[in-house]
Amino acid sequence: METTKPATYEHIIRPKKGLVPIDFAELWRYRELFWFLALRDILVRYKQTVIGIVWAGIQPVLIMIVFTVIFGKLAKLPSDGIPYPILTFVALLPWQFFSDAVTQTSNSVISKAGMVSKIYFPRLIMPASAVISGMVNFAISFVILIGLMFWYHIVPTVTVFLLPLFFLLAAAAALGAGLWLSALNVKYRDVQYVVPFLVHMGLYISPVGFLSSVVPEKYQLLYSLNPMVGVIDGFRWCLLGGKVVPYWPGVWLSVFILTVLLVTGAYYFKRMEKTFADVI
Repeated sequence: METTKPATYEHIIRPKKGLVPIDFAELWRYRELFWFLALRDILVRYKQTVIGIVWAGIQPVLIMIVFTVIFGKLAKLPSDGIPYPILTFVALLPWQFFSDAVTQTSNSVISKAGMVSKIYFPRLIMPASAVISGMVNFAISFVILIGLMFWYHIVPTVTVFLLPLFFLLAAAAALGAGLWLSALNVKYRDVQYVVPFLVHMGLYISPVGFLSSVVPEKYQLLYSLNPMVGVIDGFRWCLLGGKVVPYWPGVWLSVFILTVLLVTGAYYFKRMEKTFADVI
């Protein structure tokens, strides 16, 4: 009597070709893993901490106090009639989100080395989920900002409805930089030591503790090569209305730079991901 052998199936994984190398349909199929990794990053960040998630609110408040004293009281930089704590805290919203997300994404591949070397899944999920985890700190800081605006009797105007657009720009900046840094970090482990230094320096060269208008007009466009300048100015404009008008050529330059950063980061990450399992 002949026996029938069970059918076997093969699933061959090939890199996507074309102008857009990212397989968005595949990313959608792995959406549950995406949310699982994002939740895991959030839980790991605050696990076994004394004050836990409260630190997400304490940190920006302390920075706000220091910047208010240094730039507002001692240096007496202009604030265009806006209370200096509000001026600083509004800028800290996108900057804190960007810095937290970049720090997390740069280590996203290394921290999940076990998964990378054992199972297949779209590697792009790792840095993308790390960006999502940074939204927790942003949400906490935003609640504190609402309280500050109520205390100083500041009411947002209709421009507040454009805030999600500038938040997406901040997320694009974090993801674009994170894609580059996470891929580079696999090959060059020095990156994990350089990132905290760059983030720390970026806090002072970005208009967080001061208005970008203090930069001479002839250098405004050059200053806007830092893409977070346009994002921070946009946040202030959205939340404070006409009191702070952004340098619009700089905003559009930021949009262009962030687009290039995101696209090139995605290409470089996809190009390097085939080596992750071997290098790790």
